[in-house]
Amino acid sequence: MVQALTYLAETPSQTAGPYVHIGLIPSQAGFDIFEKNFSNILVTPATQGERIRVEGRIFDGTGMPLKEALVEIWQANAAGRYGHPADRQRDKPVDETFRGWGRTGSDFESGLYSFDTIKPGAVAGRGQRLMAPHINVWIVARGINIGLHTRMYFADERQANAVDPVLGLIEQNSRRETLIARREERDGAVVYVFDIHLQGERETVFLDI
Repeated sequence: MVQALTYLAETPSQTAGPYVHIGLIPSQAGFDIFEKNFSNILVTPATQGERIRVEGRIFDGTGMPLKEALVEIWQANAAGRYGHPADRQRDKPVDETFRGWGRTGSDFESGLYSFDTIKPGAVAGRGQRLMAPHINVWIVARGINIGLHTRMYFADERQANAVDPVLGLIEQNSRRETLIARREERDGAVVYVFDIHLQGERETVFLDI
């Protein structure tokens, strides 16, 4: 029996679709399944820090925006501390009014995704090296076998970005720029635009986590 198994073909890999929205963000697909739906709004009126909106599109290798991608983010609060027991930065306060994690899908018509959150503070990485303020991003979409991890940094944090240990691992400036979100101001609101390219000349840097 064991010998016979050596002749079996490898099982084809399974992609994340086409039912990503129904299973993970059913409200966007028009289904009322969960008592409490996950949201792209991470803040409450009492949350401390600078209010920002993060938005962008996810493009495939041909430059077309994906209109069925799922995006998750997680981040530190304004003081630079994650709302998780594993974060041992006891010298930084926890903000109980800030969720620090969000989930949404790209819009079925425009392909735009967005999050309402705050700008995170700097956090300590390995060896207690300070990292520039950033937001962790995870992307799942039809045709992707394994979720893709990346980071979003802020264009107006040039000094911190210049010494960030993760950005420092990326030798080419053009590749490093794929992780930098540009800042815009619209009617008094701060918006950071972060487009993600899955393939091609402008492919975003993805992280092996």
